[in-house]
Amino acid sequence: MKLQGKTAIVTGASGGLGHGIALALAEAGCNVAVNYLDEQTGAESLVEQLRAIGVSAFSVQADISASGDVQKMFAAVLERTVRIDILVNNAGVQAWAPLLDITEQDWDWVMQTNLKGCFLCTQHAARHMREHSQGVIVNIGSGSNKVPFPNLAAYTASKGAVEMFTKAAAVELGRYGIRVNCVAPGAIEVERTKREAPHFSESWAHITPLGRIGLPRDVGNAVVFLATNEAAFISGQTLWVDGAAFTQPRWPHNSYAD
Repeated sequence: MKLQGKTAIVTGASGGLGHGIALALAEAGCNVAVNYLDEQTGAESLVEQLRAIGVSAFSVQADISASGDVQKMFAAVLERTVRIDILVNNAGVQAWAPLLDITEQDWDWVMQTNLKGCFLCTQHAARHMREHSQGVIVNIGSGSNKVPFPNLAAYTASKGAVEMFTKAAAVELGRYGIRVNCVAPGAIEVERTKREAPHFSESWAHITPLGRIGLPRDVGNAVVFLATNEAAFISGQTLWVDGAAFTQPRWPHNSYAD
């Protein structure tokens, strides 16, 4: 229970990675505010799971790309708790299209959610955390922090920007006792990846040095570590949770073992 008594906001937590992150935080003793945009059913189901663990949990609806919604979200959370200790900027979207075909509307949608949303939530959280001279912010990146993904130009650009934003925020906010880090997942099996690619797990496990695909819990465990005092002197860093998939070079043979 390394985070007992702490309170966290996890954006985009109604499913996927956010769900796993919220569960991991709760199992470490953390109270959790579950942010969602449209999936209220998923958010409320998660809240019930978290409460069953023995922590305080509640859902809060907000479009994190809209400053008014973000302001209302933080106000709603602070009505139920005296302090926000941890922010996890997890909410993210993708627009799958070749660079020459992606629309301006889709580009803006991805940037506003993945990058602007991260900025707005970080700014609001940090202003609050500054008053208490401590706080932890964890931004969720991607394998595209390191390598470009075909047909995901907007997503790749947004996640690369999130990593650099993490570093800038860590440098500026350190004086207030606020640590900011990035967790960059590799191939993680969630409902979306199951729908989009029936053989997602097998294909990624085959090229991942650890020989398996990642799970939301793997990402959640990394977030918990960065939120604890065990990571008290870690800030401005990116922690890869990818089984070394994006560390290995592309060898001329089928695998390194060859």
